[in-house]
Amino acid sequence: MEVIYRSTRNANETATASEAILKGLAGEGGLFVPDQIPALDVSFDDLAKMSYQEVAYAVMKLMFTDFTEEELKYCINSAYDSKFDTELIAPMAKHSGRYFLELFHGKTIAFKDMALSILPYLLTTSAKKNGVKNEIVILTATSGDTGKAALAGFADVPGTRIAVFYPKSGVSPIQEKQMVTERGKNTFVAGITGNFDDAQTGVKKMFQDEELAKFLDENGFQFSSANSINIGRLVPQIVYYVYAYTRLIADGTIKNGDKINVVVPTGNFGNILAAYYASLMGLPVNRFICASNDNKVLYDFFTTGKYDRNREFILTTSPSMDILISSNLERLIYRIAGNDAAKNAELMKQLNETGSYEITADMKKELDAFYGNYATEAEVSAEIKRIYDEDGYILDTHTAVASAVYGKYVAETGDDTPSVIASTASPYKFTRSVMTSIDADYEKKGDFELVDELERLSGVKVPQAIEDIRSAEVLHKTVCDKEDMEKVVKNFLGV
Repeated sequence: MEVIYRSTRNANETATASEAILKGLAGEGGLFVPDQIPALDVSFDDLAKMSYQEVAYAVMKLMFTDFTEEELKYCINSAYDSKFDTELIAPMAKHSGRYFLELFHGKTIAFKDMALSILPYLLTTSAKKNGVKNEIVILTATSGDTGKAALAGFADVPGTRIAVFYPKSGVSPIQEKQMVTERGKNTFVAGITGNFDDAQTGVKKMFQDEELAKFLDENGFQFSSANSINIGRLVPQIVYYVYAYTRLIADGTIKNGDKINVVVPTGNFGNILAAYYASLMGLPVNRFICASNDNKVLYDFFTTGKYDRNREFILTTSPSMDILISSNLERLIYRIAGNDAAKNAELMKQLNETGSYEITADMKKELDAFYGNYATEAEVSAEIKRIYDEDGYILDTHTAVASAVYGKYVAETGDDTPSVIASTASPYKFTRSVMTSIDADYEKKGDFELVDELERLSGVKVPQAIEDIRSAEVLHKTVCDKEDMEKVVKNFLGV
């Protein structure tokens, strides 16, 4: 069965998987979604005997139907190799009676590596399949982790360049250092004097600018995206939820067919949407637990049915979730609107013009499997300390948001369904916030002193990604206003 991708805002715009990966964003600001989601055709018992790479092929072959077996296996095997510090790729850790799916064993120690390790291969393969002659310019906004993972994935990949924009005052010191020390010759990084939503809006505006696209084409360039708006980012994320379920079968925690809960710290909604897509492929999920920080726009949406970004933007210790416009939620809205592109486009127009929209009672019923809640800064800090005190396991701030929200969910519902918590980053990325949660006296120490102390406390070796930036030279020094993003991209491309 061939899977065709369609725009969430225009029912007539379709693409093959490789075309959708190349374009990144559909016309009129829409996102590409699969027309139909095929069911897994390998049993979970059989998948439980497979490696991560084999599970990845079993999932992705169903969604990327215009890739040959050889092409897809090349992409998978090139991505999930020694770049990861464990052969398991995404190991499951059980602590304090909870299952943490560790998604941070890649090159940049964040879950974004799970998809951004494969995206360059999917993109360059797609370019060949479609006879693209232009150089592909990856244009990306980041709230912290996507930026470095995308830079690492695309650094020095022939036929590509990459420009990353991040909120200058809205990422952790280590996240920023990882980005601004990137050595790839085809890379460009700029801080903007605004927040992540400003960066994301600026990137989307460039994607939708037809005159700019024509100008770039005349100069031998075309845009694509490494954000989770690109279906080539989203589909690889489905894999690790299927993989996690099969590991619980393999260790005897559950039997084939038993349901699990999935708990995801959520900002842009891509990671939890991948879990939802996995369920549409047949993964038995009981509840999708959507965990927000103080920027609780998604909690309010799941509670009331109204999405409203008209509120204060709060900088937190979990900066990758400091987002008020959750781009991937549009894919879910499109689905619960009955795959009605016109209805979805109308709601997105309201969001753009007024900053809010409200779904119908019938649409809200379609969200019964979702549970939303949030954790305050104090609750996040307390959760890090609680888990550490119980068994010495140290969570990063984003995973602590998820763990704290899961605690609220269990207290409210009494639900004891086995639950997988997406552990989205290494604590080494947010060392100061993590260490001062354990003991306030750590505030007096320098960033890299804290790195060494974290190694001592956790017994986990300092990742290479951190060692690499201890004394690395800052190579990217551009800071610009959000209005100047197009200008700095043109300067980077020399046009």
